[in-house]
Amino acid sequence: MKTLETERLVLRKFATDDFAAVHSYASCTENLIYMLWGPNSEEQTRGFVAMAIAKAEETPCLEYQFAAVMKSTGRLIGGCDIALSGNEASLGWILHRDFWKQGYGAEMGRALVEFGFGELELRRVTATCDAENYGSYRVMEKIGMRREGLFVEARPANRLSDKKYSDELSYAILKDEWETQGEIAYYNALPCVFDDFIDVPELFDGVVRLVCTSKQPRDTEKKLVPGYGFAVCRGSEKVGEISLRVGYTDGLYYGGQIGYGIDERHRGNGYAVRACRLLAPVAKAHGMAKLLITNNHTNDASRRVCEKLGARFVRMARLPEWHDLYQRGQRLQNIFEWSVE
Repeated sequence: MKTLETERLVLRKFATDDFAAVHSYASCTENLIYMLWGPNSEEQTRGFVAMAIAKAEETPCLEYQFAAVMKSTGRLIGGCDIALSGNEASLGWILHRDFWKQGYGAEMGRALVEFGFGELELRRVTATCDAENYGSYRVMEKIGMRREGLFVEARPANRLSDKKYSDELSYAILKDEWETQGEIAYYNALPCVFDDFIDVPELFDGVVRLVCTSKQPRDTEKKLVPGYGFAVCRGSEKVGEISLRVGYTDGLYYGGQIGYGIDERHRGNGYAVRACRLLAPVAKAHGMAKLLITNNHTNDASRRVCEKLGARFVRMARLPEWHDLYQRGQRLQNIFEWSVE
């Protein structure tokens, strides 16, 4: 069975002499408040270790049981697993309570997701937990999983509860969502320079002119980057608007650095394409070589603008629930990358 590594952990197959370390958390009621098994007797823990070793030897392996070992000390502090069913899998993890709230759960979870999508070529990964288990569902959220459902009284209540049943949360992540997270990290790492707004040069291509109408400062509280607003003019007549947002954020992956709108009676004349090209010097002045332009998956006109610019189609991305575009009713967004180098 393959060994996985994170920043601080080695995830390896279990060994017989792991018994004492495993039993230290598997026999402790406080460590298992929200688990559906345990507390273990010594016999049960030995049975688990034997089962985990046997699973690792199966071909093909359908249930990967990993022991989580600290790189710095060699101490086994927990375990995690990924159980396959066709091209889907479910995740699970447990940590000795002495190591809660230190980020180890998220390290294990990310490693399992990367292993599942990157090497096992899975399509979908899921996980569940007691609805009161804040630590577990926060791990799921930190590794990019989506909350898909709340199932009422779907599991036994935690061991310290007076209730008989507890609610269960269900989370999942698709392979394309995992790939999207990697793309967001890539764009967020791109260079961008903003010390102040520049004096905008004349932006005119012989047909349309851009007139700067606003300079919006950064709004840290609302997580908004600085931006320029322009009127798109043909002669003395305003025919539309275009904006440039200076920076890279999770939100701008879906919303883009450029936004434009041409008045309906002036559409079909290529003004949006011309306006985008005129913005290139402003983007370059801020060190931005790649700009994202996005549009609703049903907006064929905007898609054609991107294609005429020579922008590269990245993907059709599922909008996260926290994004304002989702709040407006949109669900799928075309992502284009336009190079202005």
